[in-house]
Amino acid sequence: MKKSLFLLLAISLLWSCAPKQYSAILLPETDYVDLDTLTVTAPSAYGGDPISLDEMDSSDLSLPRYNPTAKRESDLLHTNLDLRFDWAKEQVLGKATLTLKPYFYPTDQVVLDAKGFQFNKISFLGSNDPLKYDYDSSKVTIHLGKTYNRNQEYKLFIDYTATPAASGGSAAITSDKGLFFINPRKEEGDKPQQIWTQGETENNSRWFPTIDKPNERATNEITLTVEDRFKTLSNGVLVSSKKNADGTRTDHWKMDLPHAPYLVMIAVGEYAVVSDKWNGKVVDYYVEPKFEKYARSIFPHTPEMLQFFSDKLGVNYPWQKFSQVVVRDYVSGAMENTTAVVFGEFMQGTDRELIDNRQNETIVAHEMFHHWFGDYVTCESWSNLTLNEGFANYSEYLWLEKKHGKDEADFHRLQEMNGYMQSAAQDIHPLIHFGYENKEDMFDAHSYNKGGLILHMLRNYVGDDAFFTGLQNYLKENAFTDVEADELRLAFEDVTGEDLNWFFNQWYFDKGQPTLQVEYDYDEATKEVIVSVEQTQDAKEMPAIFVLPVAIDVYFNGKMTRHNVRMDQRQQTFRLSADKDPDLIVFDGDGVLLADINDEKSLEEYIYQFRHAPNFLHRIRAIGEIVESDSPEAQAVVEEALNDKFWLFRLFAIENIKLANKTTERIATLAEKDPNSDVRESAMRKLATTEDKKYAPLAARAFENDPAIKVVSAGLETLLALDKEAALATAKKMEKVDDEGIILALAGMYSEAGDPQRLGFFEEKFGKVGGFNQVGFVQNYVKLAQNGDAAGMLRTANNIKGIAMSESKMFWMRFMVTKSVNELHATLAGQIEAESDAAKLADMKAKDAELVKIIETIKAWEKDDRVMNMYDAFPDPKTKP
Repeated sequence: MKKSLFLLLAISLLWSCAPKQYSAILLPETDYVDLDTLTVTAPSAYGGDPISLDEMDSSDLSLPRYNPTAKRESDLLHTNLDLRFDWAKEQVLGKATLTLKPYFYPTDQVVLDAKGFQFNKISFLGSNDPLKYDYDSSKVTIHLGKTYNRNQEYKLFIDYTATPAASGGSAAITSDKGLFFINPRKEEGDKPQQIWTQGETENNSRWFPTIDKPNERATNEITLTVEDRFKTLSNGVLVSSKKNADGTRTDHWKMDLPHAPYLVMIAVGEYAVVSDKWNGKVVDYYVEPKFEKYARSIFPHTPEMLQFFSDKLGVNYPWQKFSQVVVRDYVSGAMENTTAVVFGEFMQGTDRELIDNRQNETIVAHEMFHHWFGDYVTCESWSNLTLNEGFANYSEYLWLEKKHGKDEADFHRLQEMNGYMQSAAQDIHPLIHFGYENKEDMFDAHSYNKGGLILHMLRNYVGDDAFFTGLQNYLKENAFTDVEADELRLAFEDVTGEDLNWFFNQWYFDKGQPTLQVEYDYDEATKEVIVSVEQTQDAKEMPAIFVLPVAIDVYFNGKMTRHNVRMDQRQQTFRLSADKDPDLIVFDGDGVLLADINDEKSLEEYIYQFRHAPNFLHRIRAIGEIVESDSPEAQAVVEEALNDKFWLFRLFAIENIKLANKTTERIATLAEKDPNSDVRESAMRKLATTEDKKYAPLAARAFENDPAIKVVSAGLETLLALDKEAALATAKKMEKVDDEGIILALAGMYSEAGDPQRLGFFEEKFGKVGGFNQVGFVQNYVKLAQNGDAAGMLRTANNIKGIAMSESKMFWMRFMVTKSVNELHATLAGQIEAESDAAKLADMKAKDAELVKIIETIKAWEKDDRVMNMYDAFPDPKTKP
């Protein structure tokens, strides 16, 4: 109705604009007729009867929220920064020279982002005459004194002091402070002193003046003057390094290719630098000195990845170098700053800790792939963030597929899909989300997980050749520019010759995903397989119909016949020729649909599916159903899985098998000899449930000899379960080892053993465990302290409270540590109730009051709304928990 009314209006306007010839006409006598009341209606968004204006909610009569791409009024061409630092005050002492010109329209002013600055001077470069400016603590408007056109460049000089301060954060990036001083006044023991930056989303303007938008691009130079003991890192290449008479050193970094301001970075710290080469370009790894010999394991396969992605995309890595640096107290996982990627300290570990560590591999791949998708070609607005993050997410699949095989990649994809589905159960929005409330909200499982899953579907639909040719065209056409989703669509349409609006409209510009109810049957009379599929997703929340090209695989006697069909109705039945009733039918044979697929099969069909279907997704679904059965046939399949070629099925079988003499011996063999450390660990823990002391020597050998720390830890725990005295004696010998993995293994064992005399071990090792491992260490520490007296609990709380009051710690880590202090308070409160000795009772109450004070101090310090809301759920610490 709306569309028809608009068409009629358009036609009438066309007539009114046409030249007219007039002639005399005789007007007939007019009859007046009362017509029925005209009701203007709009079609329902989800089908059904139209909605009248009177029935609409007031929100339906207003424009939806829309976050536009930033308007470009000035063009930043080059940034030159000369930086020094006041560590004690946590300030940046900067001199910036910015080269700019009007973007298109003439202007006599420029607006720069500069949050929390003190300006000492703003002028044209080389001039002593200051320029007038207006400043609101976030943006500075500089009046140029004349009007410049788009062909006229000018250079501004800005002398400033920046005091970076946080005002918020997100689940992905917990602080928007921009630049971070770590242990600036040497008040945190032996923690390294560092400076590092985190620019995304728009936070680099907390330490240098810029146009802080993703659709801006500029080259840059940064000169850093620091104490000579520090190494520095920034974008581009190190042009010069000069030692100064005062014990400082000045490093000059130059980036001569344009990139977005949020990708500018610096890092300062006492690092060991390990170097490789790839195609004549420097590949550097910056790690803390004690991890120097493990640097290539911390950043695994880096040169090989550079070659693989360059070959796969048909576009060589386009930047001058590729450096990677680990920083302390990082506020995210990692960040793809151009040529200089920052990672959190969780990446660091020894070779033994990093065995079979796919996490480091996928994170390195993710950040590296951004150097094509995100740095080389950048999303023009945060609404289009998936053009950065969806591709980086999918790079993880591509790398695992290449290096470790399709099963490994499909397992990773399943985890990504589960992550998205869990998020979508709480909130769904379009992948290209113009209506976000806060740009930080874009860093979610839609932009990342869903973006990667959709690219996998697109690859499956168009085929590998067209997919990677399309990516090559997209990169070459948009090199060093900003993009939106339609440019990706056009690149694929140019390659495939097909209109792909149907794909992009439903997956990029609309929201949700299909829920499919699938039923199978066989028509003996017509010799046809019948596959009935209904889309049952909520049509009020998402499209009622998704267009789904899909493969249906039909199996006879171990052989598969594929039928490619297209679902484009809410309910659809496919009849497929088949000479006899098949052994198995698999809907979505390639396992690529982002969909909740529900079907029912017999145990026999699932067994057949596990043994014959080649796709990981179908095999893992099958064995998940098989282990629910106690039948001999099901158990036989689980035993078969102990010998499967893919490690995850062996691990799954270990965890679900019923132990018997034959299977236990097989598990003992896996515990000692399986090539995958996760399988060895699982098998070792399974042996702990046997309570058979004959496996204690095997557990002791694992603790002493296995190369993987996770197996060492499992060996110690199994030894504790099977022979406690031997375990404690063995552990005592290892206490002097400062390997973080060994420390964590001993912490877990001492916590399980429950002897508070071992609290001294936790106090001695507390500063030697960092990153996310701190959470597990603290939980074991607190668990053991709860078995002791009030003094031990208070001492524990005082030791761990610093984590809960560190803004650089992830918000959930702060919460977990505070929760642990609250648990100590709860335990002590319970002991107080049971205590009858007056002297002991007074001491316990005094120490509990100290615990309450610690909790109140932490809560008063916290400024993050997410954490404060979680704290509100705590019982009043002044009363019994």
